Amino acid sequence: MPLPLIIGAAALAAAAYGGKKGYDGYQKHSEADEIVKNAKDRYARKRAEFDKQESDTQYALKWLGELELQIGKSFGDFKTLADALLSKLNTNRQDKLEIHIPQHKLQKIEGYSYSAIGVLGSMAGAGAAGAAAGFAVYGGVMALGAASTGTAISSLAGVAATNATLAALGGGSLAAGGLGMAGGTAILGAAVAAPVLAIAGWAYDSHGEEALKNARNASDQVTNAVSKLSAAEESLNNTEECARKVRRGLTSIYAQFNGYFDNLKQLNCFIEDLKGRNVDVDAEINKLGDSILQIIENGYALAAILTDVITTPLFKLKEVNGTVVRDENGVPEMAKDSDGSMILNVDAVDKALSQADTDAQKFASV
Repeated sequence: MPLPLIIGAAALAAAAYGGKKGYDGYQKHSEADEIVKNAKDRYARKRAEFDKQESDTQYALKWLGELELQIGKSFGDFKTLADALLSKLNTNRQDKLEIHIPQHKLQKIEGYSYSAIGVLGSMAGAGAAGAAAGFAVYGGVMALGAASTGTAISSLAGVAATNATLAALGGGSLAAGGLGMAGGTAILGAAVAAPVLAIAGWAYDSHGEEALKNARNASDQVTNAVSKLSAAEESLNNTEECARKVRRGLTSIYAQFNGYFDNLKQLNCFIEDLKGRNVDVDAEINKLGDSILQIIENGYALAAILTDVITTPLFKLKEVNGTVVRDENGVPEMAKDSDGSMILNVDAVDKALSQADTDAQKFASV
């Protein structure tokens, strides 16, 4: 074969070989691109689901916290009016009228009320929603800590507000690049960081295998992240359901409490109105004594029932040898699972709600 033809054939063979390598490189690059695209899509879908659940859970906790704060403030208002009416009833009386509610129950109600009022006073602006959500998690624990250790509830109110903000915000929402509820002080222990999906450019041929390797590694990272997000999403969903269940139970009993509170307000208005009439005010007040006393006692009984529910922690407390572990402020610490996440106190919450419903039925008539 003439030399030019040999050279030509060799060139054609080389070109064909190079073309095949280029095509193989292109195929590997295309496969890598497809793997990365699918990984990104999988992560984006799961992340969207997680972010929605996080938002729903945040709202449920905020909703519950706002109700609990409102209840706590109402207790303070109820006590102020009850004390004033009792004072009027006992004016010029030798046999002083007294309410028959155990002192430890009254102290627990008062402690919770101070806690709620303290946090309400520290809430302001955009942080109010976060504090309300966090109060649903920490508020009852604060009152429980004070009741158990004798710690001044006024000092714990500031701790509650701080912890509440941390719990609710966790360093910023996930959408904004923060940890959201996956923060270390919040419900979820481990942050679920977005995997590194961006892969540096590579040559079609010599880096084809490396492209596939990087793409598969990124896909594995996404699979792991999606698994963590699924577990975190389930935890947040369970928290949302628990918060809504507690709020339903509290709302029903709080309506009963407000019925007695409204009656007490009406009686107080009636007594104030008597002062402008030509009547023996003290005599008229004495006629109302038994009714006022019964309303006050029933109101406090319902307040005690509500307080027992609210101070049942949503999450389990950390215990060592049967004793609750407390921090330097006397606040009980939360138990954590192997992932560092707080553990829902489902059985205790259900038991408290069931007992509250049974006890509240005794005061169904206002």
